[in-house]
Amino acid sequence: MSAEAQTINAAPSQPCLLREDRGAVALLTLNRPQSRNALSGELLTALGAALAEIDESKSVHAVVLTGAPPAFCAGHDLREITAHRADADGGQAFFDGLMRLCSGVMQFVMMSPKPVIAAIDGIAMAAGCQLVASCDLAVASEESQFATPGVNIGLFCSTPMVALSRNIGRKHAMEMLLLGEMIGAQRAAEMGLVNRVVPRERVLPVAMEMANVIASKSPMTLRTGKEAFYRQLEMPVADAYEYGSRIMVENLLRADAEEGIGAFLEKRQPRWPDEK
Repeated sequence: MSAEAQTINAAPSQPCLLREDRGAVALLTLNRPQSRNALSGELLTALGAALAEIDESKSVHAVVLTGAPPAFCAGHDLREITAHRADADGGQAFFDGLMRLCSGVMQFVMMSPKPVIAAIDGIAMAAGCQLVASCDLAVASEESQFATPGVNIGLFCSTPMVALSRNIGRKHAMEMLLLGEMIGAQRAAEMGLVNRVVPRERVLPVAMEMANVIASKSPMTLRTGKEAFYRQLEMPVADAYEYGSRIMVENLLRADAEEGIGAFLEKRQPRWPDEK
C-alpha cells in the first residue's frame, strides 16, 4: 500500500474515505466535510472495507481514525435517511440495512486485531460519538464536543447507547442519552470517553505518537491482548480470570513472549518473530 491518500469505494472526484499509510500506522480520514462527515451508507461500507483490508495487512500494526475538518463525525446522514421515507415501505428496508451495516462496522472497529485510535477535532455526535466509543483510544482537541442528541429530535440514540454504555459509567451514559446535551472535551475525558485532550494542532501528532508506540510492540501480543480485553468484559469475574489465565499461559508459550522477556533480561531491544 503506498503512502499516498487512496480512495476507498468512492468516486475519484469526491472520495468519502482516505487512507494514508505512515510506516506501520494506517491513517483513515472520514472525508465528507460538507456533511460534517456524516455516516452515509457509502461511507460506512468504505470504512468497513478499509478496516477489513488493514486487518489482513502484515505491515500495518495500528490505525488512526480522524475526520476532515471542520468535524469528526456528525452521526448518521439525516438527509439520506429522510430521502428514503419516500420508499414504498416508508424506508423500513433501508433503515434496517443501515442499522445492520453501522452496527457491523462498529463491532469491526472493536474486534479488529489492530488497535484503533480516534483523533477528534470538532463535533462527534450520535453515531459519531458511537464511533469514538467503539475505538480503543481517543485523543480530542480542546474545542471538540460530544453528544448523543437523538432524544431532541424524537429518535433515541439506541445504537450509540450500546457502545457508550460499555465505554463510560451508567449514570454518565444516561446523562448523555436523556439530556441530549453537548459536552466539552474535558468533561468527556472526565467521563472516560476520551483519553487525552490537547490543543487542536496536536491532535493528530499525539494520536500518531500513540499509534507508533503501539505499533512498535509485538503484533501477536497486540492481537491477543485486544481480543482478550473485549471478550473478558462480558464475563463474570471468575470466568474472566479463568479465561485471562488461559490466555496468559498461551501467550507465555509463544515465541514473542520468549523473545520479549529475553530482551528485557539482556537489556536490549526485542526482535519480534512476526517481523522476520
